[in-house]
Amino acid sequence: QVQLVESGGGLVQAGGSLRLSCAASGNIFRFATLGWYRQAPGKQRELVAIITSGGSTTYVDSVKGRFTISRDNPENTVYLQMNSLKPEDTAVYYCKFTWASLSFWGQGTQVTVSS
Repeated sequence: QVQLVESGGGLVQAGGSLRLSCAASGNIFRFATLGWYRQAPGKQRELVAIITSGGSTTYVDSVKGRFTISRDNPENTVYLQMNSLKPEDTAVYYCKFTWASLSFWGQGTQVTVSS
């Protein structure tokens, strides 16, 4: 089983920045596809960003140019750098680890952006 531990969430003013981290256990991290999802109260969970084992990235339109997903394979960690934050970004953010038929979720970290 892969365990994912998230950190870096918090309260920030509109226009500010946060960096989320997700550290994974196990020895298959470098082969995994990693993603960040978010869920606001009363809303469905949505995909924010994905990074493949080869380093290709994909973002939801609403965060393009503001958020950056990256990975540090030797440290088994995936990051989400969030700049120019907006109140609409307020949500619980979850990391996801996928490899072959295996899929695991982090516990979630709260991001709150005030106006």
